[in-house]
Amino acid sequence: MNIDRFVNSVDAFIGDYFSLSIPDIHVTDIVEIAIISVLFYELMSWIKNTRAWMLFRGLLFVLILFFVAAIFQMNTILWLGEKLLNAGLVAVIVVFQPELRHALEQLGRQDFLQGLRVFNFIGRDEAKRFSDKTITELVRAVYDMGSVKTGALIVIEREVGLDEYIRTGIILDSTVSRQLLLNIFEKNTPLHDGAIIIRKNRIVAATCYLPLTDNMELSKDLGTRHRAAVGISEVSDAMVIIVSEETGQVAIAQDSRIIRNVSQEGLTEILKHVQTEEV
Repeated sequence: MNIDRFVNSVDAFIGDYFSLSIPDIHVTDIVEIAIISVLFYELMSWIKNTRAWMLFRGLLFVLILFFVAAIFQMNTILWLGEKLLNAGLVAVIVVFQPELRHALEQLGRQDFLQGLRVFNFIGRDEAKRFSDKTITELVRAVYDMGSVKTGALIVIEREVGLDEYIRTGIILDSTVSRQLLLNIFEKNTPLHDGAIIIRKNRIVAATCYLPLTDNMELSKDLGTRHRAAVGISEVSDAMVIIVSEETGQVAIAQDSRIIRNVSQEGLTEILKHVQTEEV
């Protein structure tokens, strides 16, 4: 008898706390979910392809901080967060006004059906950021240019998208090759001024304008090309290769730092690391 009572109690507990009710699903619900999914995907793609990605990561850290503060009742931190929230939203709109305007313009031009490209990721091979052939062609071109003191500025995109800088240049969308790189940076050619941006195995654009660093600790003998390389590495995680027009030396800028006089073997090793890092 006690066993029956126990079984009935367990059944009642399960019925009260673990009962599952399946809501009615209509066609409009499915369409609504699809629209929200596409809009959310487009929003995340926009964030990933602009400087907003770094801001988004920072906001996640701040939200986690406030979540921990709420759990442990850290009232001072919660009070500061409440006071800074409105000012922070206004600051975000002001700082990212160009990106927001471009996103709205792009949304207005876009065909809704293109949103279905969210499903195109299936079957993509992203085991490597770029191929071994790209590394070989890139290294050969860089040191060929260095040997004749041809200046070059080559930006390699990683996680943070560089679309806002690509738009400042001339779109090429060409395979990376030694001959093309030499031709682009040849003196007095139409495309030699500015930077090229490489995404995976493609030269996306040439003559791109990059932000200059304000770092006053950089050596005074570094010119505009080197300061632009450090500048783009400050606002993104890009790796930048610089060939000096004065000395022919090769330098690398990444993580707001510059490494000068890089050997051919050293550049190859760094590119292989970028190639195989998690993508």
